[in-house]
Order: sequence, then C-alpha cells, then structure tokens
Amino acid sequence: DPMPLPRFGRSSMGGTQSLALPLGKGPHHVGCADVMVGHTRQGLFLRLFYPCLPRAGAKRPLWIPRYEYCGGLADFAHRSRRWCAPLLSITIGSCRVPVSWNGPFKPCSSGYPLIIFSHGLGAFRTLYSSVCSELASWGFAVAALEHRDHSASVTYFCTAEAGREEWIPYQRVPQGQKEFYFRNKQVHQRAEECVRALRLFEDISSGKSVPNVLHQDFDLSVLKDSVDLTKVAVMGHSFGGVTAVLALVKEPSFRCAVALDAWMFPLENALYPEVPKPVLFINTEKFQTPESIAKMKRLSSRNSQTKIITILGSVHQSQTDFTFLIGKFISHVFGARGTLNPYKGLEITSRAALAFLQRHLNLEEEFDQWDNLLEGIGDSVVPEAPFCRSNL
Repeated sequence: DPMPLPRFGRSSMGGTQSLALPLGKGPHHVGCADVMVGHTRQGLFLRLFYPCLPRAGAKRPLWIPRYEYCGGLADFAHRSRRWCAPLLSITIGSCRVPVSWNGPFKPCSSGYPLIIFSHGLGAFRTLYSSVCSELASWGFAVAALEHRDHSASVTYFCTAEAGREEWIPYQRVPQGQKEFYFRNKQVHQRAEECVRALRLFEDISSGKSVPNVLHQDFDLSVLKDSVDLTKVAVMGHSFGGVTAVLALVKEPSFRCAVALDAWMFPLENALYPEVPKPVLFINTEKFQTPESIAKMKRLSSRNSQTKIITILGSVHQSQTDFTFLIGKFISHVFGARGTLNPYKGLEITSRAALAFLQRHLNLEEEFDQWDNLLEGIGDSVVPEAPFCRSNL
C-alpha cells in the first residue's frame, strides 16, 4: 500500500508536524542509497539519488536517518539537547522521503550526468532531498555529501573495527579565532571532499571494486557504465554554495557550478580570478548582503555565462526540505518559511538549474525551455539581487 503522509500527535509547542516532500516531476522514478567508503574520516559519506526502475512495495527512506541527527540539529539551533532532540524525534523522526530506498538502478547506455551536492552549515546529507530527487527524476545521478569538516550538525564514520562508529560533532568557531580563518579551512576541506566524490565515481567507472562500508543492498558496480563523467557539475546551498564555487578552482572536470544562496564570506579574495567556469547563483530574497553579492558580481563580470538571479518571497531555508515541513514547532526552531509557495520555489530553483546544466554540460534535453529564468525573467524571479541593482 502507498505510504500515507506522516501524521503526528500534537507537540508541546502546538501544531501538528507533517513533511510533504514532493515527488520529482521528471520522467524517471527516483531511488536512493547511502554510500560510505573507507574506514577513516578521509573516506566519504554520501546519499546517492538516481533514476530507478519502479518496484512494487518499495520502502521509503527516513528523512532524518537516525536519532543522533536530532541531537545534532538541537546543538546547531542552540537548543538544549535534553528536550529538543526527543521533541524533534517525535515531530519529524518518522518523516519519509518519497523515493525508493535502494531501488533497482535504471541502467543508461549514454550515461547520466553527475551532480555532486554540498550541504549548508549545520545540515547533513538528507536535508536537500527535495531538490536532489527532483534533479534525479530528470535523469541525473546526484551525490549529496555529508561533510566531515565539523560543519554538519553531526556525522560519523565506521572504523575498521567491526561495528564501531566514530561521531564527528558540529563545531562552532573557537573562541579567540577569527571566523574567516576557521571557515576558510573548512571550505577547502569541503571542496576537496567534492573532488574525492568525483574520484569515487571515476573509480567505479573504471571497474575498480569499491566496497560500500554500510553493507547495504546497493552495489556500486551497477553504476559502472551508466554515469557520464564528461558531464559533471557541482552544486550546493549556503556554505555548500561557496564550496561548489571553490570546487571549480580545484577540479577541472567540474564544468559548472550551481550555488543556492551561497555564503561567499569564507572564500579568499585571491581565488576569485581563478574561478574558470560558469556559476549559476540562485539567491533567496532575505539572506544575501551587499558584500556577498559584490563577490558574485566579481565572478559574473569576468564570465558572461555566470548568472545571478533572486527568487522573490523566499528565505534562506526555502532551498532546504524544511520549507516543506508544516507546523509551528519547526518554524519556531528553524524559521523555515517565506511567503512564496514552497512547491513553486522548488520548481523555479530546479528549472533554472536544469536550463543552466543543459547549456554547460551540453545535454540533449529540452531544459532550454526554461532559459528565461537564467536572465531573471519570469514569475517570482528577478535578475541579480533586489537591493543592489542600483548601488553596486
């Protein structure tokens, strides 16, 4: 039977929580699997979204993968773990993502283009399931990383000792350290993890056996002839947006980047002239500062293919799954809603991204029907940033 939408009891903050993540609108069913390689923090951890074959009775994965992540979110939100983690677990712990867990991979002789996705500060690999599964439904393999630079609300790796996990907590900027230096070191580690993720897919494509430490039913060798490594992009939100920009500097195989509400602060000035490829900046109305936009404009003035657009009525969390959570408690803790309908926001974001990817990965699809969005033409979008059109 199809999974009903989760319904929850009333939380002590009032209001019921439910997560209604949209199904991808593209022609493919979407499957998803967790992949961990290596037994040290130098390994990789990611959730892979991919086109899959429909399967009766397919399981849907949990949105919050384990209870520990509730504690991590509580820490990140400056709330007490003691009451906030159990409350998060009660309110959102049974939410599921409408994709097929470890679903049968749909082979593709021409190869799916690949997107490496980098999460924002305090997030983790599952919190962008709506945008990742939307892109996968249009025929992309999307690898959503879980970074190990202490910017995830929590993450872990499995040591070589059977069954032992080592957890990596979220870390605030240490007292007395300049925020720029702390964040700059993190953004370099994150971009290197994006490059390592690409290497992982190269290994799989070359026929190397890559064991998935998580011993799941998903065998990575099924990807071998179905990913087109000449068509690779990097994408991310917030801290992940600037990570995607830096990844272009580190790895020539990334042909373009899509940066959702990028937090440009951690990138050193010397690197701006080094960004060789086009970037699509999709900003929300409420998050950006004039300084951040000025940095984006340094890139667009050097590269006419770099685009900056803003989605009106959106807030920073509009580009995460939190925007689809209905209920007062979550809105109270995470401030997740703008005035724009979240389904409409996701549609604009994904269509603009698809049009941009078609252009720079040379895809033979019909995503160019949404090219207008790249110029900021359309309902609820404007070119550049609302407050800096005149003064920068």
